[in-house]
Formats: sequence, structure tokens, C-alpha cells
Amino acid sequence: MKPHEAWLIKAKHDLGSSRKLMEGAGPYPDTAVYHAQQCAEKTLKAFLAFREQPIHKTHDVELLVELCAALDTRCADLLQDAAALTPYASAFRYPDVVMSPDVADVEDAIVRAERIYSFITKLIAGERLS
Repeated sequence: MKPHEAWLIKAKHDLGSSRKLMEGAGPYPDTAVYHAQQCAEKTLKAFLAFREQPIHKTHDVELLVELCAALDTRCADLLQDAAALTPYASAFRYPDVVMSPDVADVEDAIVRAERIYSFITKLIAGERLS
């Protein structure tokens, strides 16, 4: 298995976890939103790995989009989604005054993570075919 494929598997699992955590009798929005952010982060790291670039130890999705956009300018279209997701790496991870995001915020985060995942996986697939 190639490194980028391993990153994409982890990203897909984070996305699936995020969705599942919002189902059922007791949704867990704080954990679900974290996994949405993790999906985006790992997806972008997959693109960097695919392009044989160093993987930065960062949770800053915006920075990762900028690094990807330096390799393919189309990735710049993901900046708005990245800006929305970046804070979720730590915002609800630890006990604080606000213990959980709104359900609407989580649903938005999942949509943004899905958009990043879909965009990058299509980009990688297209580059493999060329």
C-alpha cells in the first residue's frame, strides 16, 4: 500500500466515524466534529504524500490547503472549508466552558470534510490516469 492510500483510508474512517457519532439515541457532536476535522487533515496529507512531499505535523487544515495549493492551484478552492474546520482540532477536545458544538455546526463540518475528501480523491485519481 502506498503512503497516500493509507492516509486516505484513515481519512475515510474518520469521516465514517463522524457520521456514525451523529446517529442514534445519543449523538456525540463534540467527537463527531473532531473526526470531521481529522478527515480533512488526513485527506490533505494524503495529497502531499501522493506528491511525495513532506508531511507536516500540524492540525492546521488551512496550512495544509496552502501547501497543497502550491502543488496544484485548484486546491485553493478548499480554503474556506479549511478555515471552518481548523478550529475543531482542539475546540471541543478537552473540557471547557462550551462542551459541545451545535448539531448544525457538526453537520456543516461533515459536509465540508466530505467536500475536501471528494475533491482530493478525484484529483489524485485524475493525476494517476494522466
